[in-house]
Amino acid sequence: MPVDDDFEPRLGRLRSQGQARGKSFVGQVMKAANLARGGRAAGPGRRGFTGARIGRGSGVGRVLASRDGFAAFRQRRVIIKSRIVRLDGAKGLNPARAHLRYIQRDGVTREGDPGRLYGAEEDKADGRAFLDRQSGDRHQFRFIVSAEDGADYEDLKPLTRRLMAQMEQDLGTNLDWVAVDHFNTGHPHTHIIVRGKDETGKDLIIAREYLTQGMRERAAELVSLDLGPRTDVEIADRLRAETGQERLTSLDRRLTREMDEAGIVAAVDRAPFQQALRAGRLQTLGRLGLAQELGGGCWRLEPGFDETLKRMGERGDIIRTMQRAFTAHGIERPGLDAAIADPASMTPLVGQVVERGLSDELNDRHYVIVDATDGQVHYVDIGRGEATDALPAGAVVRITPKRIEARAVDHTVAAVAEAHGGRYSIDIHLRHDPSATEPYAETHVRRLEAMRKLTGAVEREPDGRWVVAPDHLARAAAFEEEQVRATPVIVDTLSSLPLDRQAGHDGATWLDRELVSAQPEPLRDTGFGAEVSAAKALRQRWLVDQDLAEEEQGRVVYCANLLNRLRQRELSRVAGKLSDELGLTYVETRSGDRVDGVYRRPVELASGRYALVEKSREFTLVPWRPVLDRHLDQSVSGVMKGDGINWRIGRGRGGPSVS
Repeated sequence: MPVDDDFEPRLGRLRSQGQARGKSFVGQVMKAANLARGGRAAGPGRRGFTGARIGRGSGVGRVLASRDGFAAFRQRRVIIKSRIVRLDGAKGLNPARAHLRYIQRDGVTREGDPGRLYGAEEDKADGRAFLDRQSGDRHQFRFIVSAEDGADYEDLKPLTRRLMAQMEQDLGTNLDWVAVDHFNTGHPHTHIIVRGKDETGKDLIIAREYLTQGMRERAAELVSLDLGPRTDVEIADRLRAETGQERLTSLDRRLTREMDEAGIVAAVDRAPFQQALRAGRLQTLGRLGLAQELGGGCWRLEPGFDETLKRMGERGDIIRTMQRAFTAHGIERPGLDAAIADPASMTPLVGQVVERGLSDELNDRHYVIVDATDGQVHYVDIGRGEATDALPAGAVVRITPKRIEARAVDHTVAAVAEAHGGRYSIDIHLRHDPSATEPYAETHVRRLEAMRKLTGAVEREPDGRWVVAPDHLARAAAFEEEQVRATPVIVDTLSSLPLDRQAGHDGATWLDRELVSAQPEPLRDTGFGAEVSAAKALRQRWLVDQDLAEEEQGRVVYCANLLNRLRQRELSRVAGKLSDELGLTYVETRSGDRVDGVYRRPVELASGRYALVEKSREFTLVPWRPVLDRHLDQSVSGVMKGDGINWRIGRGRGGPSVS
């Protein structure tokens, strides 16, 4: 009979759950398989266990992937992008909810209406109920299905439902899914979200071979049944078009398979048609500097020619995207000087937003096209959508690449830990530096917590202290590099007001800040740079007419506190309109004043973004901070300090500070 002091010793690190418990079943199987090989990796011709075939549909996926190449050649082409997204319980539903809203956004149907969510039986599915069913799920699957001939379908719903029904047969379980059809691109496509549970309530595991090949083959089967297989004429026309394309083609993939170790491939082929295709493609590669004719019917392909072709194709797509954007927005720019910004080497640029768009729907990668002051039009990958606020067309922005290096807080943590045996905590920090404040030390803890959750670069002990490794700065730099992949640049909105409306606007505009700046943005005499120069001249004349500037000996002298006077004029004008709208009295806030009330909404002015803070009978406008949007309709308090404000969220003085 057990007694109170009975215990079972378990070897391992403190608070560890044991090595076996710390690894998944798949991980234990893979380790056992490796030990069975004597600890050696699988050699040539001896494929080791990878876990790729674990899951539903592995057999079907292998069969479909091994089909006859000629039959696959005639089949209609379908592209499927798949992604497995971890939900991690109820908190993970917030990104899932945002994704569901995103695929139902405005302008994705043929009529320009919001996307319509549907399921296996209903044409109008309940997205909230679908998310509620996923509460506690470990993961979900997201697919984008795009048939090459999707434009031939008037309605994609029947095709999607047949595909999902076929998947249920292949996987041996019913699937809980919803979908939205998009017709806002040149290739109509369908977004499908599948719950990560099978019909028994267990985690749904789909074999990798089915996700990468089997599902695509099934979709291609269905499209071929609907539209018929591709005819000889269609196949021949497509292949002829590939011979001159400056992108990676199926002809290039065939050359890659047939070239020897030295990169040499024969130009001859027994079939006359294939011979003509091969000869034409090699001639194109030679013109592009990616292949060299050796004579005797042989060519040498340059190392990495396929990767070069991929980049060329991507660049061509980007240039066409930029040209379409200028046409769509009615912007004329003869001899378009286009540049594709590389965050790793780009310098900060300032310009006007032409268009913001989506480059990769599955991974939520966005781009922005900026007509910059340097006379060039830049295409910039800005990464994940939620990292950048809405950018209206015409807004003036500054785009700065993120630097991959340890931050100041990382240097401070490393210095404190080095002096205290590799440990860090708020108490240790305050003892180490008596001049530091507790809120300041808390920012370092938040940084360590983010590094722990996302990369495991630091460890936290049970007593709350942090174990900081000697190479902490290198780990912090690696963490920053990972963050930069998701959001490679910082986009700051300098003015939400387009340039053509700033010249005569009664408020402190970006043009005014440039006119009084000691280091204004350098301007070229072409493109947007020339437009800014002309707008500056118009703005100077307006300021003179308003008695805010004077012309003296061929130059313009601005009145003292020009920006502040313009800002106050705009605030007074807008506050008057808001007072009539809200039925409240406007109270101006000056430096040193205390602000208390409920944050209602942001107010966009040419002078900047302001926060509307409301009391029972009055309201005020104070400088806005991004953190406020997470506390809409909540009590806030703070103290004005110059042009900024230190906020405290929540009721009373015990609320968290966001200064």
